[in-house]
Amino acid sequence: MGCSDLIVDYVVGAVSGCAGVIFGHPLDTVKVQLQVQQAENKYKGLWDCIKTVHKQGLAKGFFRGLSSPLMSYGIVNSIFFGVYGNVLKLLVGVHVRDEKPNLLNIGVAGAVGGAVQLLVACPAEVMKVMLQSQIPHKTGHKKGQVHKFYKGPIEAFSDIVHCKGLTALYHGLPAQALRDIPASAAYFLIFEYTTYEAKHRWSFLNTQLITFMAGGMAGVLSWTLIMPFDVVKSRVQADSKGEKFQGFLDCAIKSYKAEGFSAFFRGFSVTALRAFLVNASTLLVYVECLKIWKEHNISA
Repeated sequence: MGCSDLIVDYVVGAVSGCAGVIFGHPLDTVKVQLQVQQAENKYKGLWDCIKTVHKQGLAKGFFRGLSSPLMSYGIVNSIFFGVYGNVLKLLVGVHVRDEKPNLLNIGVAGAVGGAVQLLVACPAEVMKVMLQSQIPHKTGHKKGQVHKFYKGPIEAFSDIVHCKGLTALYHGLPAQALRDIPASAAYFLIFEYTTYEAKHRWSFLNTQLITFMAGGMAGVLSWTLIMPFDVVKSRVQADSKGEKFQGFLDCAIKSYKAEGFSAFFRGFSVTALRAFLVNASTLLVYVECLKIWKEHNISA
């Protein structure tokens, strides 16, 4: 295996990751706003949340907090897809998508990729969630209540590290690990299995369409499986200074007592829509870039 074979998944992962972040950030902002709302800061529904975010404009509304994930998620997805691709090569050799997938190996490779990417993904999520959760909602401020409002990621980073140290950038890591590792395994399992079955059952369909639909399905189903963990993760990370929650379990218990089981699926509709669009586009770019690289390598 040459050096280029080892790094191609990392490079392609970075490109596809950036494409997915730009495509899905507006919906992600709405998702976070819905997830972190508390009893005194309730939205009437999805449309009320969208209107509130829209009033802030693009930079301070739908694209608030974009710079942090845009700079970091190229690295996150580079690690995610790079580790997945190389672990899979170690387990099964060259992975050919037209061959019947080995689900155990794919699940293991996906879980390892999901675990390793946490090194960069957790700090990126902390910064992103902090900025997104601060979009003001007029019913969310009690009399005399003062909220720290960050102008951007640099100010947020400085304040968080000054108050809590570098370890604060990994605030909510257990919750994010519970979300990301099983979701990553499910993500690749669903994508590889769906792609293989669709190509063999509906061979008349365009391969790009199959990849797009399989990627979207993988995104929606994997997010559905771990949605409660994502809600708790968002709430824990938005509370960067630990003023409301002492950790994952404390947040889960308090959220359930205050809002019931429905709290854990807060923002599900917008999450599902975002998951389909982002992952369909990300995996389409990933697969097509790999194809271009392989064709170039063969012809070279």
